[in-house]
Amino acid sequence: MNQQQAPEVKQVKVVLRRGDWEVEVTCPEDRVQHVIESVLAGLSTQTALPSQTPVGPIRVAAERRPVTIRALLEDLWREGWFGQPRSLAEVADEIGRRGYHYDRTAVAHTLTDLVREGVLSREGQPRTYRYVQKRPPS
Repeated sequence: MNQQQAPEVKQVKVVLRRGDWEVEVTCPEDRVQHVIESVLAGLSTQTALPSQTPVGPIRVAAERRPVTIRALLEDLWREGWFGQPRSLAEVADEIGRRGYHYDRTAVAHTLTDLVREGVLSREGQPRTYRYVQKRPPS
């Protein structure tokens, strides 16, 4: 019996750069144009490219290891990020922007611990607290 083999499809690797973004795509040669158009369409729908967003020091993903919420909040405090009052939502969003996604309840508990220790103070009423730096980093 003579079995026919499917022709080998050549894979192509393409690297696209836009601003601070770099996307690497591997696809069949006959799909390159479609894939590139899709990737570019996805990038153009982004509201802000990383190069247009003000950024503080961020832990690099390649060196990412488990980081505690406390360590992240202390980093924000050392950077002076709590120099102006911040809500729980703002704090959780900033941690998320830096690539760490924790439950807001856990973030709230850690913020409360930092208030008790005198690192941060909080203003406002329950459920609308805003956290602000109480003392500068030493």
